[in-house]
Amino acid sequence: MPDLAEILKEHNLAPEEYERIVSGLGREPNLVELGIFSAMWSEHCCYKSSSAHLASLPTSGSCVIQGPGENAGVIDIGDGLAVVFKIESHNHPSFIEPFQGAATGVGGIIRDIFTMGARPFALLDSLHFGGVGRAADRYLLKGVVSGISFYGNCIGIPTVGGQTLFADCYSKNPLVNVMCAGLVARDAVFLGRATGPGNLVVYAGSSTGRDGLHGATMASASFDEASQERRITVQVGDPFAEKLLMEACLELMQKRIVVGIQDMGAAGLTCSTSEMAFRAGTGVRIDISKVPRRAEGLSPYEIMLSESQERMLIVVEPDKEAEVKRVFNRWGVLAVPIGVVTDDGRLVVIEGETKVADIPLELLIGQPPKCNRPVRKPPDAKLAGDIDSDLGQLEPKEALLLLLRSPNICQKRWVFEQYDHLIGTNTVAGPGADAAVMRVKGTRKAVALCLDGSGARAHLDPYQGAVWAVAESFLNVACVGAKPLAITNCLNFGNPEDPVVMWQFVEAVRGLKDACEALSVPVTGGNVSFYNETSGKSIYPTPVVGMLGTLEDVSKVVRPGFVKPGDVILVLGRTVPTLGGSELATLTLGRQTGRPQPVDLAAHLRLSQVILDLAQAGLLRSAHDCSEGGIAVALLESCFLARNGGPAGARIDLPTDMPASLWLFAESPSRVVISVSRKDLSSVERVLADSDQEYAVIGEVTEGRFVVRQGKSAVIDEDCLDLARIWSSAFEEMIFKR
Repeated sequence: MPDLAEILKEHNLAPEEYERIVSGLGREPNLVELGIFSAMWSEHCCYKSSSAHLASLPTSGSCVIQGPGENAGVIDIGDGLAVVFKIESHNHPSFIEPFQGAATGVGGIIRDIFTMGARPFALLDSLHFGGVGRAADRYLLKGVVSGISFYGNCIGIPTVGGQTLFADCYSKNPLVNVMCAGLVARDAVFLGRATGPGNLVVYAGSSTGRDGLHGATMASASFDEASQERRITVQVGDPFAEKLLMEACLELMQKRIVVGIQDMGAAGLTCSTSEMAFRAGTGVRIDISKVPRRAEGLSPYEIMLSESQERMLIVVEPDKEAEVKRVFNRWGVLAVPIGVVTDDGRLVVIEGETKVADIPLELLIGQPPKCNRPVRKPPDAKLAGDIDSDLGQLEPKEALLLLLRSPNICQKRWVFEQYDHLIGTNTVAGPGADAAVMRVKGTRKAVALCLDGSGARAHLDPYQGAVWAVAESFLNVACVGAKPLAITNCLNFGNPEDPVVMWQFVEAVRGLKDACEALSVPVTGGNVSFYNETSGKSIYPTPVVGMLGTLEDVSKVVRPGFVKPGDVILVLGRTVPTLGGSELATLTLGRQTGRPQPVDLAAHLRLSQVILDLAQAGLLRSAHDCSEGGIAVALLESCFLARNGGPAGARIDLPTDMPASLWLFAESPSRVVISVSRKDLSSVERVLADSDQEYAVIGEVTEGRFVVRQGKSAVIDEDCLDLARIWSSAFEEMIFKR
């Protein structure tokens, strides 16, 4: 029989936390109750290290229907419609079992959306892996991408955008962040609340097994070399079962039969029952002998903590039981009443006639432990000396070829072509666009969505890294002609017990707060993923931001690709002549170095508004923000994505006498490459002047070649088709070692 210390260690509970449980219960907890506290007091569920800091984020606004605290955020998009959206992580499971870890991450976030009454219409993912030169990292990459495509494609929800980035620190800690968005009538949003004592608690969906046991606890601990042995903590997904469950739940909600609903995600039946009752100020009593099972001999402990997938908990009025069963039977989905809502504020679990758990919800949910973690700023050792004098002398052609072959810049066609991004026929702009654009059928509206975040940038400056994530996603949405409205976020960090990691987190949250307030975008919810650390090696601090925006007229969507030879090319924004923090500096020097340039948020807002004004006036042929690789990569991507089906060319005259490599490859924030018809140039310049927007006319769209001149000399003169082949083939050459 293990002693108490061993039991607490197994459950990731500190001795002082156990003492709080004993004091709150007035007795020693049994093993089932200890498991329930272990799950609900885990970092993954109660945010004990982060909630005090997250409270500073702006969460309200005129468009916000539902902010943090529910399964997902809800934004009013007008005309009686709303969009439900959220992002979640499945990092630890994807390292242990990449296919199922990623697949069930997709399934979980889809349930978060349709549990609010919305029909999911888009998925996006932000993926971070170690270098593709290692076989183990290629295995993780292939497994994760396959899992995402399998689940999304099977259930019929398009995966329309995201990012795939690489750095050595993610080698044994891949990040798999998935965002989902759904559409719902503004007055048809459902909440995860167990209201109405006497109402029935109905279990619906797949039967319960042993997969996913201790999933929430596992997600709240660091890893070691033996972590891949924890495969039992990874759930197994069935997208076909989820499709049936989704349709049945949406039908019930359309009939207005549902009182409250929540998916059984992290901590399974434990989390859904306790959270729904606590939000409603009620209690719940369930009989687990009625829970459908697919494994023999399941104990109460296992039933309460299993994270088997494709399961929902639904509260309905007693006289609706027959109709609920009829709907679920028609869809071939299990639905069984397992309990009732009570008025005693307690989670009571029985098995037949035996009580196996009795916990006050105020103790379990209302009074979780809160950790005031120490914070320590690290020595400022990441700053480089004067790197620009050396890197600025790089031969521009060689630097450009180096960047086009970088796994962080080259085209990831092998990834996104595994995803069906057109299913549902709502996709107006998909992979390759600055933001995905989804039409809202029956209206002229469209919704724009994007994910953005750079751990490499946040590693150098976590505050600016978070500001950049918000600012860049904001600009990406503006570049397709959409007005940015709100964000969700996924904050991926190392071990919060390390004071340096907590400093990174606090700085990143401060950056999110400042950027969101300056740009007037509220935070509607999100996810914190701590303990992304293996054998003492942490990932980069990686704040990922999902931005939502709307277009009132989908016909005015703007794309990144050049349209017509002879169109004039402009760069909006100011280029600071430094390569600190850039992809080129990392590739050349073999390490992250320098600092990302600070974002002038007032100037960034002004630039974004100018882009929107030009888009609304129909004056933009194309728009593409400058990000990794600087202006040179933005120009070439605009050539490669040309609307005529083949790479366009461009003739560029540098508007400066700074070293060509500094101007071409600096990664200054708040810059956009646009192209306009020559006949509209004077109108465009008038708008720019009226807005006091810094800009430069730098060249024109051509056919065939990419030519960059400084004075009378060509610093780059290459066939665009050759460059496009390098850009489009480099990734597959790396992952398949061709």
